[in-house]
Amino acid sequence: MKFDTGAEDLPVDARMSTGNPTTGATHVAREDCLHLADPEWEALQRPSTVIREAAVATMLRTLSQTEQHGVALGFIMKEQRETAARATVSTPSTPRVESLKLHVNSYVGREGEPLLRWLVEVDTAITARRIVDPLSKVAFAMSCLGGRARSWAYGRRLTDPTCFSTYDVFKEELRQAFEPPHNEFRSRAEFLDLQQGKYDVHAYAQRARYLVSNIVTNPIDEATTVVTFMKSLKDGPVKTYLFREYPSTLESAITLAMQEEFSLRQAKLHVNVPRPMPRPMVKPSGVL
Repeated sequence: MKFDTGAEDLPVDARMSTGNPTTGATHVAREDCLHLADPEWEALQRPSTVIREAAVATMLRTLSQTEQHGVALGFIMKEQRETAARATVSTPSTPRVESLKLHVNSYVGREGEPLLRWLVEVDTAITARRIVDPLSKVAFAMSCLGGRARSWAYGRRLTDPTCFSTYDVFKEELRQAFEPPHNEFRSRAEFLDLQQGKYDVHAYAQRARYLVSNIVTNPIDEATTVVTFMKSLKDGPVKTYLFREYPSTLESAITLAMQEEFSLRQAKLHVNVPRPMPRPMVKPSGVL
């Protein structure tokens, strides 16, 4: 009669003591742990770089096979959690940036139509749509043309498919085709002779901005621009306030002028609001 000794559930040390000479006190060989799968064996060997091989060997000799399976599974799950945590830290999720589709009015090339303002609209829409490729920028700008400007652009593309190699080339050729001759000279002369006249501060400032933006080749220096804008204002509180503050740039001068005009309008509104009339006192009947 044979009895089951339960050797499969004995610690490695108990089975080694029956006559396995290949295992020392500080090392356990792979053939002594054939009950462990390769991933389990590798998981139990990796801690040896931290707690030394002798400690791992002691653990294997003192634990039963069932306990060894459990310890190996624990090591594997711990490594998986650490790997997932490192991946989360190293690759943080970046918020998705949505493109914004702005509407652009068509430029048809009529006389007096502001080309520069249209180009600013197109540049803003290209940035909002996150268009990066130069040819895609040209295609989008051409789609916003109309009338004779559209006929000109697609006629140029028909005769020479490579005519607009970059977006800057397209803008330059469009300006040469549709801006009036000597446009910068005319804008400079008009700005230097500009007067607020019957316009409010907002309309006057917008006209000054437009004329200055047209002067690209040889721009007017900032000091002359500011003085011209200030002296051309109508005599009054806004002009006095600007000469007292004396801003250094055209944009700061425009901002101060519009703020002062707004404050004056608000003050007039409060002054002109009619005050409620006091209600007459009514004596109760029977009271002398």
